[in-house]
Amino acid sequence: MIFFYYFLVWMVHLFGAIPLFLLSLFKSRYKNSLKARFFLHKNFHQEPADVHFHACSLGEVKSIEGLVLNFDSRVSVITQTGFDAAKKFCKKLNFLAFESLLPFWLKPCKVLILFEAEYWLMLVFTAKLKGAKIFLINARISDKSYKSYLRFAFFYRKIFSYIDQVFAQSAQDAQRLENLGAKNIEIFGNLKSRLRPEPSKILPKFKEKLIIFASTHRGEEELLLRHFTLKDNEKLILAPRHPERFLELENLLFKLTLPFDKFSDVGQDLQAGFKCPVLLLDALGELVNFYAISDVVVLGGSFVRGVGGHNPIEAAAFDNCIISGVHIHNQKSLFDEVEGVYFCEDLREFDARVHSACVKAKIRTIQGLEGMVERIRSAL
Repeated sequence: MIFFYYFLVWMVHLFGAIPLFLLSLFKSRYKNSLKARFFLHKNFHQEPADVHFHACSLGEVKSIEGLVLNFDSRVSVITQTGFDAAKKFCKKLNFLAFESLLPFWLKPCKVLILFEAEYWLMLVFTAKLKGAKIFLINARISDKSYKSYLRFAFFYRKIFSYIDQVFAQSAQDAQRLENLGAKNIEIFGNLKSRLRPEPSKILPKFKEKLIIFASTHRGEEELLLRHFTLKDNEKLILAPRHPERFLELENLLFKLTLPFDKFSDVGQDLQAGFKCPVLLLDALGELVNFYAISDVVVLGGSFVRGVGGHNPIEAAAFDNCIISGVHIHNQKSLFDEVEGVYFCEDLREFDARVHSACVKAKIRTIQGLEGMVERIRSAL
């Protein structure tokens, strides 16, 4: 199976090389990552290390920082945002080469640690061939993904045959992983729940009640706004998940005849510049700063099907009232770490719930990383 799979990934690599190269030229966010992963541009060299951590992108990379700093570590990532986050705490850093290149590219390590759902057959096979113990941490399988995993169970059983230790997010994840052939499974919770966001600036607190529709997706803003009436003593911030939708939100607010300011136009004096009842947060990296001064956070990605919710930890860290939709299948373990979230099943109740919200969400007490660190250390 390994040799047949390796032949297939080489075919994918060869046929996809030209389109991927062109994509790296015209899409700025792929400029470095695609060239590094598929053509090894500035990516030939790997520093020697005892422990190799592999994570995908920004949130995953932030979650492993506390572990990485305990060992002689190197880190590999998939995305540019993950790379930028990892270089803040690890000098031994690479984009992960594509699977066809891994047998030649991957340098030996004593322990390979995969984060969440980074199931790369050639990565685990090559690492095991070169003598590594392999850990899978923060492992999860969502409701939506489980059926797909079962359809290709023979493939995942092969991957799990090379993995020595699994730390699962929940009992349900542990059972699903075991059904797919995983062994030596421990339930550890979600590492992302250990992250505590820090505001990059201190914003002034408003005299009005501040409500945020946070990390919303296409269709959610209009759905929520049509079931919500802003009162005189309230201000609303719209913070879409993807920056390419800023103009779309402007057009929606014009359509609904809602007066609004844009954060990019407000300037330094937020109190003076935010005159309209609604503010469009058309900037990256500012949401946490507004969480710190808000009263009610409506978490997007959960009122429409297909997204699976977003991390509630950031909002809960600032004593906010949190309202969420019920479609949170990708974030169940994180919501389990937070008490006091109101789940709105019927949007006819949404308006009243936002205006009357008074129960503040609290993050549950969670265990430290010491147990996981010791298990990794014992494998060295």
